[in-house]
Amino acid sequence: MSPKVLVCVVGARPNFMKMAPIIRQLQAVRHLITPYLVHTGQHYDQAMKDTFFQQLGIPEPDKDLGVGSGSHAVQTANVMLRFEPVLDEVKPFAVLVVGDVNSTIACGLVAVKKNIPLIHVEAGLRSYDRQMPEEINRILTDQISDLLFTTERAAADNLIKEGISEQRICFTGNVMIDTLLANCQQASSLAETLQRYGSKQLVSEKAYALLTLHRPSNVDEPETLARLIRVVGDISEKLPVIFPVHPRTQQKIAEAGLLSMLPEKRVIMLPPVAYLEMLGLMQAAQLVLTDSGGLQEETTALGVPCVTLRENTERPITITEGTNSIVGTDPAKIMQCVDDVLSTGGKSGLVPEYWDGNAAGRIVDEIVRRYQLAG
Repeated sequence: MSPKVLVCVVGARPNFMKMAPIIRQLQAVRHLITPYLVHTGQHYDQAMKDTFFQQLGIPEPDKDLGVGSGSHAVQTANVMLRFEPVLDEVKPFAVLVVGDVNSTIACGLVAVKKNIPLIHVEAGLRSYDRQMPEEINRILTDQISDLLFTTERAAADNLIKEGISEQRICFTGNVMIDTLLANCQQASSLAETLQRYGSKQLVSEKAYALLTLHRPSNVDEPETLARLIRVVGDISEKLPVIFPVHPRTQQKIAEAGLLSMLPEKRVIMLPPVAYLEMLGLMQAAQLVLTDSGGLQEETTALGVPCVTLRENTERPITITEGTNSIVGTDPAKIMQCVDDVLSTGGKSGLVPEYWDGNAAGRIVDEIVRRYQLAG
């Protein structure tokens, strides 16, 4: 029996970390499954291609849809239009999507309308904030998926409440942690990263805060952005802050005239960094300030205190078991949490169940079993 084709979709930066270990595990069963990798191009530039595909060992995509940026509607529509001919050509037994970006729901919709089973990795996460575009993508993708892989046991409760059959749900753990654990030893050192970007500041390991900020609710509203930038300046008086800046965030800070609130000697602004550089910066940080979903998980796995600049999280296990604290955008709450970390070391945290580096193996085993690919 010849191997069957499984279309695997990546579109945005977090997808690469989630897909890399799955592709690796699929290579081990290539007599049963042929992975066909589609890159939608939702986030794309040459540097990202070089760093994410090469650093994570992901093969060149079989198809690059080249969608690029645009509004949510334009981007989703363009992905759908360009993805349908791919399915007509390769005729997969299923389509596998990861996470909650526009490419996830766009490719999922095309697949199910062509009666092709949809597999969703990282299912069942809920922030219960429908102002977040990602929350809409999560809910809709889960509803149309044939097989749903979860990163934490509580995610199944969310899915069952929404009417999804327990038989379609499989708890396998967190593939992002597979990638993190596989790359910890290869991570760039703090000194290497600072030297690469020409920073002359003297910063010691475990004596700085790492900051990421990109969510529209934080950077698009001038008053909110001003509050956050002001408190970052205050934090930098207590310890240096390393800030790899998303281009859109950089633009919003400049437009709002807020750069002067970030003292050059205490806030080290870097361009977006590659995966191994970011991993090294996280490992060596005393604490992380972020509005990212993935960093909440990665800091929990690394045991680094995380201060999340959002009012909610779709990853509650990082709070109940991990090192994460939700503080919103109130400067007083942010400073209180930072001071607590500096004085006590912050939450110690546990590494959650099945965040052990073997999630992708469990996923591939279940796909083989569920679709009876072994004969």
